[in-house]
Amino acid sequence: MSSASRGQWASKFGFVMAAAGSAVGLGNIWRFPYLTGQNGGAAFVMVYILCVVIIGAPVLMNEMALGRMTGQSTLGAFKKLNAHWFWRYTGGALAISVSFFVLSYYCVIAGWTIGYMFTSLAGIKIPFAEFIGTPTYVLPLFALAMLVTIAIVLGGISGGIEKANKILMPALFVLLAVVILRSLTLPGAGEGVRYYLVPDFSKINGGVILSALTQSFFSLGVGWGIMITYGSYLPKTQNIFSSSLWVGAMDTSVALLGGLMVFPAVFAFGQQPNSGPTLVFETLANIFPAMPLGNIAGALFFLLLFFAAITSTISMVEVAGSYLIDERKWGRKKATWTVGIAALIVGTPAALSNGSSEWLTSVSLAGQTGVLNIMDHLFGSLAMLIVVLVTCLYSGWAIQTQHVSDEIAVGSTGFTKKLTLGLSTAQIWKFLVRFVCPAVIVLVLLNTLGVF
Repeated sequence: MSSASRGQWASKFGFVMAAAGSAVGLGNIWRFPYLTGQNGGAAFVMVYILCVVIIGAPVLMNEMALGRMTGQSTLGAFKKLNAHWFWRYTGGALAISVSFFVLSYYCVIAGWTIGYMFTSLAGIKIPFAEFIGTPTYVLPLFALAMLVTIAIVLGGISGGIEKANKILMPALFVLLAVVILRSLTLPGAGEGVRYYLVPDFSKINGGVILSALTQSFFSLGVGWGIMITYGSYLPKTQNIFSSSLWVGAMDTSVALLGGLMVFPAVFAFGQQPNSGPTLVFETLANIFPAMPLGNIAGALFFLLLFFAAITSTISMVEVAGSYLIDERKWGRKKATWTVGIAALIVGTPAALSNGSSEWLTSVSLAGQTGVLNIMDHLFGSLAMLIVVLVTCLYSGWAIQTQHVSDEIAVGSTGFTKKLTLGLSTAQIWKFLVRFVCPAVIVLVLLNTLGVF
């Protein structure tokens, strides 16, 4: 199938918005703030930024280059490079599984944001545990989030995904600015700003570093097959080097702004920053009604969360759908609806595992309790890390790293330019992908498995 029939990005801006949108998600505005609160505030933020620059960005470039070099989606990329079955299935097929299964429960959480947007606007107070444990709330909202995702992907690459992200991503930054302004003007907000921006280096330990590394992978969207798939729609004229830097910068900026939005409000109302995953849906949801114009601020905040979620879910549908389009020769409509409906079916147990069903809520596996938590651990953490590791090992050792480096260099003259130390960015990138990234990913994987 030719690149023309598969579709291509219409502009660099559109690609960057789409790739950044796939990376920017609930991980930035929901997950990043609560992990920051659990890991010492500003100290965690500094470690996270270093992880993104040293580990995340090289992996991001690697996946984009593999996609453009082959012009194929995740599994097809490894097949076109004549990769051994081990690489095809652990780097290709597993990546498709990661995107599909994460999509199935991610839309559940996206549905929560829709519900909280309307309850905030109407001034209705519903305890978080009651809300997520009521099937008549969560199931229709889950389906609505999935239908919005499907509708966008049906428009194709430039007409659907790119066009939606050109609107959603700028809107997301505008909403961020509005809610941050409201949060910073609260009495007592300064204490939260200090907690978030003034580091206490004594709080940095191995656990903080590993947590920051895991979050950098989760947030950037590597290991999901997304960047390979999106990279496959890139024309040779596009600059992978600068585009990946823009994507990384935008993704990190949203995470940092997300914290600046959350912590001033948390401290202004005397709440605990280390309250964990409920920091956004419970702590902040209780704070907004106490603010002047809090119902509007709350509605805008949860609309922001919904935008962030949708820019990610459309990329997950595209990963699985592009496999059916490329490998099975299905049309986009059939592939998109099939993936969406299948994800709805698979995700229903996750939607019911927060109090709706006693068994689905209490079932335990791999140290996790509840179907949604189990799926997040198995696919959003373990499988994702395996894919990231395999992709680095494949580019660094199974094939000549120079091939991937040459692909990045096409249209990216700055990539091969010598730096002040006499090394080029390309040489540094090859060293990081071959040695540093795999070693660090193994440590994170072992930590996730509970080895230490």
